[in-house]
Amino acid sequence: MSTISTRFETIAHVAAPAPAPSVSQELSERLNSLYALSQRSHYIFGSPLGPFYHKAHHLSLPRFVYFGPHTHDESLRLAFYAGHEHDDLRSTFALLHLVERLAIAPDIGQGLNLSFFPLLDAAGLFHGETGRDLAQENWAHSFAPEINLLQKDARSRGYHGFVRVLTATGTDEIAVSLRSQFPAALQAPGVEFISSDDFDPLPVRWESASPLINDGPLTLNDDLPFSAFELTLRIPAAWSAELYREAVSSILRRFILRYRTLQAYGQHL
Repeated sequence: MSTISTRFETIAHVAAPAPAPSVSQELSERLNSLYALSQRSHYIFGSPLGPFYHKAHHLSLPRFVYFGPHTHDESLRLAFYAGHEHDDLRSTFALLHLVERLAIAPDIGQGLNLSFFPLLDAAGLFHGETGRDLAQENWAHSFAPEINLLQKDARSRGYHGFVRVLTATGTDEIAVSLRSQFPAALQAPGVEFISSDDFDPLPVRWESASPLINDGPLTLNDDLPFSAFELTLRIPAAWSAELYREAVSSILRRFILRYRTLQAYGQHL
């Protein structure tokens, strides 16, 4: 079994990495601002994951880790991923917005250990590459350097769940799927992982998860110490940047609050 890294000292306060030449000014400013905020926070820690080497450059993945009040070694651990395609960074900005809210109101995730990776397609952004489609990567057998870093992190950290924020075309509703290699793990009497109430008043469509897991972090489940779950949100591409950001932030905030209930429920079994 892999050694699970959960201690506070595993995540260091660091300065923001030097922005790539092709990074938008807004993204660069937001990352720098959030790394600076993490320097002053008791709960948000900024520590880029990496580096990795790609096309003669050393690059890193932005990472922010939230240790809520009363977090301990046995706390539930979740990982949040966005920015799978660099040509649409709305999911990236939405996740950064959520991290900022956690820094301001840390009690939201009390007792939880949350890792945020707002920009997966770092190499694509730096080099202007298109068509990498990181959302479809099989994490157990990927040649993408970012996914290689993330799968090592997932094995080391031993997350109980993964949350992915993607963008969907041709729809006016948020598409939601929840899956696990062992569906029974998603069923706890009296406790729901997520419900339609978490999306109100936004339109939502629930999608049935395929029993075959060929993409994403759950392809690592055989090598993980826990039977993890994966929640995927697909936000309509037609939505404005503001609506996209507020929707993701609101939904995930409610999900985190609900997950606190799940942790409390487990502690009283």
